[in-house]
Amino acid sequence: MRRASLRPFMIGIAAGLATVGLIVAVAVDSQVTDDFAVLASRNLGLPIPNLKRADMPRDTFGEIRANGKPHEATDIMAPRGTPVLAIGDGTVTKLFYSRSGGNTVYEFDPPQVYCYYYAHLDRYASGTREGMFVHKGDVLGYVGSTGDASPDAPHLHLAIFRLGPEKQWWVGTAINPYPLLMRILDEQRYTE
Repeated sequence: MRRASLRPFMIGIAAGLATVGLIVAVAVDSQVTDDFAVLASRNLGLPIPNLKRADMPRDTFGEIRANGKPHEATDIMAPRGTPVLAIGDGTVTKLFYSRSGGNTVYEFDPPQVYCYYYAHLDRYASGTREGMFVHKGDVLGYVGSTGDASPDAPHLHLAIFRLGPEKQWWVGTAINPYPLLMRILDEQRYTE
């Protein structure tokens, strides 16, 4: 008899947990949608001059890499030495060499909500330094294959992430840049 009386209670707990899980999932999806809307409204630019869809044949954001981690970025194939442009106004917060990313630039947007991350650079542009303010289209560096990138496949690894409250350049929630770049390319196509 006791066992039967606990059954409705357990069903209630399970339903409550399922509802909480659904609310969390909706909140996360809502934040991603909000991030896309905010970024899409900013008139961001392309990170490579004369970028074409063929330079980004597929969305690599969700791919799992050899180290087992998700990619969480878009790879843009380009010849070594191609200028890498700031996609928006902001501040160069960190120039950093990492084993995986090689020569990297972390650029915070003016309200310090988002970070634009550029990796595998061959080198930085002359004068690029931490703390400098950049405008959309300013040259930050040049496409390369530093870090764990294949020497035979120079490319720009572009990531965007929403910063946490601590505003740490190495921590954030990844946002897929691919749909934003496709939107920019589409907008350019209709204005040309």
